[in-house]
Amino acid sequence: MLETLISSKTRIKLLLKFFLNSKATSYLRGLEAEFGDSSNAIRVELNRFEKAGMLTSYLEGNKKYFRANIQHPLYQETHNILLKYIGFDQIIDTVIERLGDVSEVYVTGAFAQGLDHEFIELVFIGHINHDYLLELITKAEKLIKRNIQYHIFQEGSMGLERVQELEDKSLLLWKRD
Repeated sequence: MLETLISSKTRIKLLLKFFLNSKATSYLRGLEAEFGDSSNAIRVELNRFEKAGMLTSYLEGNKKYFRANIQHPLYQETHNILLKYIGFDQIIDTVIERLGDVSEVYVTGAFAQGLDHEFIELVFIGHINHDYLLELITKAEKLIKRNIQYHIFQEGSMGLERVQELEDKSLLLWKRD
């Protein structure tokens, strides 16, 4: 779907990298190694996004780092489109809302780093019916045509260091109000 609207594969990779997880930062050579694309193609797209105000940059040593401009008027809409593209909206609608006592859900792995992947890795925190979760995940996988891997932790069972690591290396997908 997104490939029909945006013909540049590099642009799609950059959108996923920066607009799925607002904490994601990277520099040109890092993106080149990550994507396997030419540095020139990546540079052109980074400059376009920065000129449009969708990315901000800062220097650290001799490297220019980029990150999403969350203040940009199109940030939230772009983020929501990408969630739909990946199928996270379906996960939220068909899995999380109907599970029971869920306090938080995180996306980990490749998607948390802004990379497209065949697997979606989720971490659920709360008291969850495992059989029902498996049934819902099977339905969600058919809808989004991706495999879902998951881990469940009881609320309060994770150590403070593990919670901090989870918050630093993942994307909060859903949190109970």
